[in-house]
Amino acid sequence: MSRKAIIAIIILMSAAVIGSSAIQLFWVRKSLALKEKTFDDRIFITLNMAKEKLLSELQSDIKIKGLEKKLSTKDPIIRKQLEYEIRKDEVLSDTNSLENINSDHVEALDNFMKKELRDNQGIDLEYEYGIYSNKTNSFLIRDGHFVVEFGNSGSTSTIKEEDGLESTPYSLPIFEDLSVVEPGYLKLYFPKRTRYLWQNLLPILISSILFTLMILFCFAYTVYIIFKQKKLSEIKNDFINNMTHEFKTPIATISLATDSIGNASIISNEDKVRRFLGIIKAENKRMLNQVEKVLQMAQIDKQEITLKPVKIDINDLVKTVAENSALKVQSRDGVLDIRLNAKFPVIEADQTHISNIIANLIDNAEKYTKEIPHIEVETSDDKDGIKISVRDNGIGMSKEALKHIFEKFYRVPTGNVHDVKGFGLGLSYVKAIVDAHGGRVYVKSELGKGSIFTVFLPFKS
Repeated sequence: MSRKAIIAIIILMSAAVIGSSAIQLFWVRKSLALKEKTFDDRIFITLNMAKEKLLSELQSDIKIKGLEKKLSTKDPIIRKQLEYEIRKDEVLSDTNSLENINSDHVEALDNFMKKELRDNQGIDLEYEYGIYSNKTNSFLIRDGHFVVEFGNSGSTSTIKEEDGLESTPYSLPIFEDLSVVEPGYLKLYFPKRTRYLWQNLLPILISSILFTLMILFCFAYTVYIIFKQKKLSEIKNDFINNMTHEFKTPIATISLATDSIGNASIISNEDKVRRFLGIIKAENKRMLNQVEKVLQMAQIDKQEITLKPVKIDINDLVKTVAENSALKVQSRDGVLDIRLNAKFPVIEADQTHISNIIANLIDNAEKYTKEIPHIEVETSDDKDGIKISVRDNGIGMSKEALKHIFEKFYRVPTGNVHDVKGFGLGLSYVKAIVDAHGGRVYVKSELGKGSIFTVFLPFKS
């Protein structure tokens, strides 16, 4: 997949995620607005009913008082005059009407508010309420208690005004139909209103967040897969290029040797024929080894590799493998030091695979050393097993390269630059075999200063 196609996919997916999130946010806000409206409607219904309840109680008491006055005289003219005075002085006077509120009215109002909010409106929420006089600019009643001494305007009790209750939007004039009277206000305040509304919206909000997170996860994972596939494609192409190059040289050599043998002047010379046949055999063996490496990694990937553990002396094994590799190092005027320091060198392991990983590490140390190679191979004891270390004075590796060196087909340098031969399978094979034995492999490296590979193998796999 091209870089432009990947960028286009990321842009489209980002737009889809942002659009989906915006739509969910829009509907969450709409739901919140609907919850607020429903809540407000229920509160104002409660306030209206509470106001009617209070007025009904007041009017009932006023009628009783008026009836007592009317019963005290038999003159019909005086009775009518008394009725007019009752309506004027006791109903239309805001102060006098509020003064008619007694503890029974307050208790009835208090019980009504609790029952109406909790049972009828379904709002089980902490609240405050009060009756506010805009003449005295103070609350006459707050939460079921008198807070002003009536009949003594000069000695109003000290009240700590709470901004919440005073400025609440849930406020109704008690005597709004009587224009000649300056009304008092019945107020209701919910300190935890916002929290209550969000709690009711919580299922929608949580599901919205979860779906958004799921979309984001899928988006991130898809982008990760795209880049991973792109990297795998590059690795595949790199591997094909390297494999083509690795096979091209021996094939060309075999072809040249075959043509030479067919020459009339060569075929009659037995020594030359033997030499060319030896070249063909060596190059053929080289190709077989390369194919074997690929097949081994395929087996490891499928977890089809079978270990055949036997008791082996690591000191002897390291010495044998190192001596076989020494010729290649010495051909470059290099030095291969062998230090067999392990005092308990016998372990149970697969001899063939352990030989291969030691050979791979020494081979890498030689290949990735540009100057005259100086390689040290050392064995040492560990309380649970044995350690094999291979140190070189090669090109070293960056911290970024160290993260990938055990990945299949990874090479330093990568690409189709063939200054170092190989498929990039050596270290991945080393790690797979060490892991299969229950061991560990460590690397220390610094650019320009060489590398140290340490393999730990337990006494018993």
